[in-house]
This record gives sequence, C-alpha cells and structure tokens, in this order.
Amino acid sequence: MTAPTAYTMTAEHRRVFIGLMLGMFVASISQTIVGPAMPRIVAELGGMDHYSWVATAAMLVSAIVVPIVGKLSDMFGRREFYLAGLVIFMVGSVISGLAPNFWTLVAGRAVQGLGMGTLMPLSQTIIGDIIPARQRGKYQGLMGAVFGVTSVAGPIAGGFITDAWGWRWLFFAALPVGVVAVFIISRFLRLDHEPTRGRIDVLGIVTLTPALVAILLATSMAGTTYPWGSPVILGLFAVGVILLVSFAVVQTRAENPLLPLGMFRNSIFTWSNIAAFGLAMVMFGAIIYVPVFAQGVLGVNATESGLILMPMMLGLIVVGIVTGFLVTKTGRYKEFMLLGVAVVAIGLWMLTRLGVESSEWELAASTAVMGTGLGLAMQQYTLVVQNAVPRSALGVATAALQFFRNVGNTVGVAIFGSVMTAGLAGAIASHLPVDVVDEMGDQLQDIDAGAALDPAATVGLSPEVLAAIRAGLSDQLHDVFLLGLPIMVVVFLATLGIRAIPLRDTVHTGEEAQREYLDTMAHGAPAESYVPGLRHEDVGARTRERVLGIQLALLSRQAGQQDRPFLTRAVAELGEGDLERGRQMLHRAALMLTSDDEKEAAAAERFAVELGRRATASGGLLSDRLRQDLAVRAAERSRDEVLSTIEPTVAERHTAVDLTQVRQAASELSAALLVDLAPEADD
Repeated sequence: MTAPTAYTMTAEHRRVFIGLMLGMFVASISQTIVGPAMPRIVAELGGMDHYSWVATAAMLVSAIVVPIVGKLSDMFGRREFYLAGLVIFMVGSVISGLAPNFWTLVAGRAVQGLGMGTLMPLSQTIIGDIIPARQRGKYQGLMGAVFGVTSVAGPIAGGFITDAWGWRWLFFAALPVGVVAVFIISRFLRLDHEPTRGRIDVLGIVTLTPALVAILLATSMAGTTYPWGSPVILGLFAVGVILLVSFAVVQTRAENPLLPLGMFRNSIFTWSNIAAFGLAMVMFGAIIYVPVFAQGVLGVNATESGLILMPMMLGLIVVGIVTGFLVTKTGRYKEFMLLGVAVVAIGLWMLTRLGVESSEWELAASTAVMGTGLGLAMQQYTLVVQNAVPRSALGVATAALQFFRNVGNTVGVAIFGSVMTAGLAGAIASHLPVDVVDEMGDQLQDIDAGAALDPAATVGLSPEVLAAIRAGLSDQLHDVFLLGLPIMVVVFLATLGIRAIPLRDTVHTGEEAQREYLDTMAHGAPAESYVPGLRHEDVGARTRERVLGIQLALLSRQAGQQDRPFLTRAVAELGEGDLERGRQMLHRAALMLTSDDEKEAAAAERFAVELGRRATASGGLLSDRLRQDLAVRAAERSRDEVLSTIEPTVAERHTAVDLTQVRQAASELSAALLVDLAPEADD
C-alpha cells in the first residue's frame, strides 16, 4: 500500500485563494485604517456628538449580516454572495470617500459594513469548500495572518494617508485591490453546490435587525441629542427590547434559526459569549478612543496616533501566537484567559491615570499592556466554544460567538461615545475662569472636541480656551476608560465561570462535552419543576448517565448467552479475545456510571476510561469482520449484495425524513426498555 501523496493546491484554486486573501485584506483593513483619521474626519464634517457612528454604522450592519449571509450561502451558494460583497464594499467606499457631510459618511460606512459582513465569514467558508480538512489549517492560518497584518498596518497607513493626502483617500486606496479580487473570483471560483432545504428565517431577520438598530440608536443619542430619560430614548429602548423578545420567540420556532437558543443551555457557551462580548467592547473602545486622546489631548498628528496603537496590535498578534503554541503544548487554556483578562484590566487602569501632562510613551505603554492581555485571552474563547459543542453545532456556535463579538464592538463604541460627548461642554467650562465662561455664554455650548482635533478649528481660539478644551476632553476620556473597568470585572467573572474541560484530540464530540448543556439549568432547580431530559442538550445529565450504566450492565449480562452470538463476539473482541474480561470491563464501567458512592466510582474509573479509549480507536470498537457481518445480518441479503456497493441512504432518498429525530425517538424509547429490563436481568 503506497503512502498518501501530499496535497497540492491546483492552479485554479491557488488563484481563488489569492482572491480570497485580497478580499479579506480589503474588508479587514477598513476596520482599522479609519481609526487614526476619525478625529480629523469628524472635525471637518461636523457631527462630533455622534462621533461613534462612523465606526458603529459599519460594525452594526456587519454584525447583523454575518449570520444571515452564512445561512443564505448554505442555501443558495457562495460565489454570488462573495462577489456581491466585494462590489457592495467598494460602493460603500466610494460613498464614504465622496461624502459631503457627516451622515452621508455614516451611510457609506453602513454600506461598507454590509460588504464586510459578507466577505469576512465567506472567505473562511470558501477555504473549507476548496481545501481538504487535513490541509485547511495551514491556509486558514495564512488568512489569519492577513487580518493580523492589517491590524498593525491599518492604523499606521491610516495616519500617514490622512496627513499626506487627506482622509478621503483612506476609502479610495483599497479600491484597486478590490477590483483585482472581483476579477480573480469571478474568473476562477467555481463551486459545486447542493442547495439546502428549508425556509429562510425571515422573521428572525426582520426582528433582529430593527432591534439592534433601535437599541444602538438609543445608546448613541442618550445624553447627547436627548436626555437619558426622554420619551425618545426610553421609547427606542422599549422597542428594542420588545423586538429582541420577539426574536427569541421566533428562534424557538424557526426551521433554520439564525441563532439557536438551545445552545445557551451550555454553560461554557454562555459564559464564553458574555466574556467575548465584554472584551470586544473594551478592545474596540480603545481602538477608537485612544486616537482621540492622542490627538485631542496630547496634540499629536494622525500618523503618530496610529503608531501609538501599534503596540496594542503587535501585542495581540505576537502574544496570541505564543499563547496558542503554549495551549497546544500544555492542553491548558483557562489560566491564560484569566491572566489575559487581568492584564487588559491593568492596561485599562493605566489609561485612566493619563492626563494632559502625560507623554506619548505612557499612552503607548498602556496600549501595549492591553494588547498583551488581549493576545493571552481573546483567541481562546473561540477554542473554548468549539471544544464544548458537538461537531454538528460547530459552525453555528462559532458564528454565534463572532456575532456577539461584533455586537460587543458596536455597543461598546456607542456607549463609550455617549460617555465622551455627554457633559463635554461642562467639563470644558470647569477648566475656564468664571469670567471667561460668562463672557463666552452660549458660545461655550457650541465648542466640542473638534476644536482640539482639527488644526483649522483652533485658529482664533485663545491658548487658555484651547487648553481648557483639551483638559475637558481628557476628563471625559478618563470616564470612558474608567467605565471599561467594571466591564472587565464582568469579563473576569464570566471567564472564571467557564468550566475547563480537556481539549479534544479529535474533531468528534464525546458525550462528556455535550453534557455542559445542562449545567446552568440543572443546579438549584425546584423538585416540582425539574424534569430530566433524554436528549443530549436537555437538563438531566445524571439520569442519562445512569441509563447508560444500565445499558452497559445489560450488555455485560447478555453477552455469552446462546441467542446473543453477535453481542458475544463483540464483547469478546472488547476483551481482546477474552469474553469474561470484556464483560468485566462493561460491568465496572456501568458501576462507575450508576453508583453514588464516590470511592466505588473512582475505583471503576479506569475501566470506563479504557472503554472510551477503545471506542475512539481507528475504525471504532468492533473489528472490520464483525462490522461486515452485522451489516449483512441487518440487511438480510446476500454478502455480495451488501458489501459490493455503497447503498443510497434513506435520508438521501426521502428528504422529508429527519433521521436525527427518528434516532432520538428510538433512544428515548430504548431508555424506557432498558430500565424495564434491568430487574429481569438481575433475576
């Protein structure tokens, strides 16, 4: 038998991969390149009170689009969606670059977000379509490197382009790259697609989208455009909450839900999403508002503010790579996550200590510490979620985590922006003499941070007023960074709540990983309302363990009887030819699962471990010959008929039948039979 040949990507797929990398480059650099220039953009176009919407618009739309596009691409194919994403993104870039006013810029960024939310997930998905699983990690790593490079280069390029040619060129610079990507993908990407049956979750889309928009609008405008207690703000929050509740109800009944709510019964999944949500809030708050501090308080230019962010990105990438190797080597991850969250909090605390007298190096050091913490923790949440769910839920669980990160980005920027702008005029006035405040009167209300961010706006302002503007902005940004600290406390507690389970050595999900679905619901439930379930995702793990123990005990007792020839052969194989040894392994493993005596269970643990190890061996527990004999007997046909061809399945011939549901029905009925038979077997 010859050794398998090494995988070689075809020339066509190589071109497609290059096109995907270009598409990822175009989408990912847009998230970071604008940051250093935003103070200048807002100062020129106005709209300082809604500063956060330049970033929020893109992230909000992207967050909504990610799960929708993922579902639609499964149903209708990926090529057209990917090309549409590229074209839409470039249209948004043109709108943004030509924007004559602030809200046109926001609209352009929203269009860009629609493209970003299409390109970024589909780039990873298409790699899975064209590259075998065994080789996929290498190419996904290269794709990840593109994102890392843009994270570092984006802020630097953004500052340089803004200072050299003006901020509008930030949106035009990536257009040639996008055109090349469109040409390559349209020319070479050809994917075989099998349409997925089922209806689009239209109700999920139409409830989630306005819910997020309403809540974000309220968060952004509260304290600036309208008071927090105003009817407009309270009304928007009320509409958002009602729509979110409606979305949750819809998801429980949808055929293809955008966000399956059953996954939240898994405590690991729930705590990971909470932590990732909070961490994303703080991370993007720093990316957006550190440049404001650098330019508005310290007085540096856009290029220098981009360089100040570079230590954060370098720390995130370098420490993230090293931590990934350490997690792989040690199999431990929770310690790195907790340490990372603590380090991010320290970096955030360092930001709260800065003021108008601080240096650029102090600001850069604070971002470096934050980046180090992010590198230790951020990537691990994806690993944790993927390790805790069954393989069948891997895609939707990963998409859900990315969705919560995107929403965290959006909500964080909006809340921090509201804190920065609310009360800014009062903060500026507090640094001015009383006579100057009286002299300026209502003019003071018209002065915002744009006066400190736009060189042209400072013309004619006295040094005293300019110093007060910078000091007032420093005070408000201090509150912004201070707000991040309680969020980091929540992130730390959520990370602490993540139960550390061993990292799987295979892509398959064992029973023990799925049992996490029940943790949060099973503890402390009143006896009257606690109903143990027989499905893997239901509460009642201990009941299912006992039923499994009964099953193993019955198998042990039935093996060796004359009318159980196949079972006898299988148990003998388990005992490596010794029937009694195989029966004892089953008996002891059953004892561990059914006994409530901790010492007795611990003494039997090694048998259950060995049984599990044998089950995950190459080819499974049974020998090739026995599996062939089982197939022939089950079919009740000749050996040549059964073993000469691969038969079409019932699921392929009758698509209305969901065999997963049928297996579940059989499993629940078998549980009842096993408990019935257990006393008989003892007689």
